[in-house]
Amino acid sequence: MTNNIHQAAGVIIESLDQDGRGIAHADGKVVFIEGALTGERVTYNAYRKKPSYELAKVDQILRQSFMRVQPKCVHFDMCGGCSMQHLDARAQVAAKQRILEDNLERIGKVKAETIMPPIYGQTWGYRQRARLSVRHVIKKGKTLVGFHEKSSRYVADMQHCEILPPKIANLLPLLAKMNEGLSIRDDLPQIEVAVGEHVDVLVLRIMKPLSNEDEATIKQFADTHQVQFWLQTKGPETVVPFYPLDAPALSYSLPEFGITMPFSPTDFTQVNSSLNRLMMSRAMRLLSPRKGERIADFFCGLGNFTLPIARSGAEVIGIEGSASLLQRAAQNAASNGLEANTRFSVMNLFEMNEETLAKLGHFDKMLIDPPRDGAFELVKALGADAPQRIVYVSCNPATLARDAEVLVHQKGYVLKAAGVMNMFPHTSHVESIALFERQ
Repeated sequence: MTNNIHQAAGVIIESLDQDGRGIAHADGKVVFIEGALTGERVTYNAYRKKPSYELAKVDQILRQSFMRVQPKCVHFDMCGGCSMQHLDARAQVAAKQRILEDNLERIGKVKAETIMPPIYGQTWGYRQRARLSVRHVIKKGKTLVGFHEKSSRYVADMQHCEILPPKIANLLPLLAKMNEGLSIRDDLPQIEVAVGEHVDVLVLRIMKPLSNEDEATIKQFADTHQVQFWLQTKGPETVVPFYPLDAPALSYSLPEFGITMPFSPTDFTQVNSSLNRLMMSRAMRLLSPRKGERIADFFCGLGNFTLPIARSGAEVIGIEGSASLLQRAAQNAASNGLEANTRFSVMNLFEMNEETLAKLGHFDKMLIDPPRDGAFELVKALGADAPQRIVYVSCNPATLARDAEVLVHQKGYVLKAAGVMNMFPHTSHVESIALFERQ
């Protein structure tokens, strides 16, 4: 690591980038500085140098931002689970809003007619889905369970976590101790957390079979701490419940729409259930589904948006690339009494074209909720029969902006509204929602 401390008067932080790093300019380069906030004057240690930019960490804060706060977590400086605890929570959301607006303007050459108020949810203890690494570290003489260190493959030495639900956070050192007593101590690299409304599931990724003694140890832990263990021997399809077998099913609910959603611990679901409820309310208000309308839900997954749309009485077609996810989405529709006005179709939405999309028939409205790669091929495939209204939920402002450029400048839509949703407090992750209407 280069120990190049920028001396003299330091540099002034101009803004934050999408990873929550401070952006400054020095010696003709852009410098991305971890731990620095907008408006601060800092010196820094550069640890990576390129011809046009440098990556660095704060050395000294010469002038501090009034938005700087003391991180709640004692592991913040080392753990990579969070990147923005040093910034006031409201200021974090304001920074994400600026990132969204900047991406729309710079990449998409578009500007929303209305910037919607940010959606806030639970700030601490919100992360109900997580993937924790497990490593026995010989030099430390113990097992570590947690997130990776910042910019590192090493597992952070953490005894607690402020963004995990308190019950799970308190189990971290106990899980580490349990692992110490297992015969497969060095062959259990990962624990996946899935917290439902009626059960807390821990999925053990095991590379070797459990011994009888291992099974007894894990069962005792489950009984003592009221959790359910599942085992995973290879890919996600190998995940099976282990103990106790009579535990309640994993599920979350959307009370506003009278919906309960069962899910498997390795299915994709939103990590923040309180924010998911608020997101659903906003999405449905923007989409405004009506009985008699035909609506598409692209990248529908388990039906998180499909079922609330169906509750309006509209006919909904949920489209997704994973056949197994769609099977569960159909089961969820049936269990909520919505099978009559829902249909599901397996399609590779990253290879969509106008002809294939046209075969699906006319849609009055669309909801699009893609992964980080966005929905470029889908929006390019919209033809003359495109819907009047599109609600786009995004986890990547850059690909949302790229797709917005197509919708606005090629497909005749207006970006009526856009705003951020604080799905991942204290991280740099930007979740947003946008409303497009055809002129």
